Amino acid sequence: MKRWPRKNDPDSIRARQEVLGLDGEVVGFDLEPWAKAAEQLTGAAVIPVSVAGPLPISLGDYGLDEKGSVVERGRAADEVFVPLAHTEGGLTASMQRGIKAVAESGGFRTHVLADRITRASCFVCRDAGEALQLARWVEGEVEAMRSWLQEGSLPELSRHAVLREVKTHVIGPMCHVLWRWTTGDAVGPNMMTRNSYALNMGYVMERAPVKPERAMLEANMGGDKKPSFEFFQSGHGKTVIAETTLSDEAVRRVLRTTVDDLLELSWAGTHGAVASGMQSVAFTPASAIAAVFACTGQDLGMVGTSSMAHGTGRRVDGGLHVSVRFPGLEVGTVGGGTTLPYARTWLGVMGCAGAGKVYRFAQIVAAAALALEISASSAMATAGSENFFRAHHERGGLR
Repeated sequence: MKRWPRKNDPDSIRARQEVLGLDGEVVGFDLEPWAKAAEQLTGAAVIPVSVAGPLPISLGDYGLDEKGSVVERGRAADEVFVPLAHTEGGLTASMQRGIKAVAESGGFRTHVLADRITRASCFVCRDAGEALQLARWVEGEVEAMRSWLQEGSLPELSRHAVLREVKTHVIGPMCHVLWRWTTGDAVGPNMMTRNSYALNMGYVMERAPVKPERAMLEANMGGDKKPSFEFFQSGHGKTVIAETTLSDEAVRRVLRTTVDDLLELSWAGTHGAVASGMQSVAFTPASAIAAVFACTGQDLGMVGTSSMAHGTGRRVDGGLHVSVRFPGLEVGTVGGGTTLPYARTWLGVMGCAGAGKVYRFAQIVAAAALALEISASSAMATAGSENFFRAHHERGGLR
């Protein structure tokens, strides 16, 4: 069997293309800017990008205090155009309709509640008693661990990943440890993985009063790249709420439904979510989040966690207050795929390219997803869900 070339130099790229018989649209342009983006680069998949907007939004200006808590420092109104990379017929038109309804009702307002990213490690001990002893010791060592990381000279350590808290959970002889970090403007999985490994092997395994039999860097208690109750409740990445109050007139004229019909759908949909055990109470947030992620260089696997959502609707004087809480938006404006040329360009369209922009970006993603939620829910809320059917019938591609 011929060995598959694995380097990303021009000769290896051409060799892979020749073996697969590739030409034309997937290889007919310069791949050099993507050479560091993925292993065994062979071509590229082009996704059309549409732009919805302008999205009117009241954005908070956020930073972290000395304890790592998110603090609002000010607020400003803005109008933002949102790029969407997708092949889902009707998505952009639906989001645009939601934006129009909100624009005529006074705009979006967004809030960043928390900022943490978690690596869920596990130490296997001899028995439950030793696991409990280890858990108590780990919880009392946070300050010392933080200092050890800051003062350490290990080359693999990241200075941008700051240990904030530790949560333990003992199951039989297993001591699960959730290391909780902040990572600046990067999503931070690589940073906190390196630091978590250093803590596991260089601190816990060397200094703990009991000697674990085994350390596992990730043991799935958090829910990395998946919906989970832990992250739904405690957060992962940026926790953001987007809200707006839709006027009765905008609901009637733009969304072509009524507040009563929307509340009826919310009632049925919430009970349906509970009955299915769904780790979300929302309509279709993954579509909006995946579309923004795809054109801004985000990790697409993180759509699984990022699209967890909890939507609400409540009648108020003159209309309907709606909101959606995203507990786990894993977004970054530096590092990873955000360094690719197209990603920088689309982040720049939203004013989100580079350092100091990650909280702005998280809020825009949340507001865009709420715009789609509003429009898609309105289509479903009509009698017999006729508008939802017609949108898919007219824009659904091949028949």
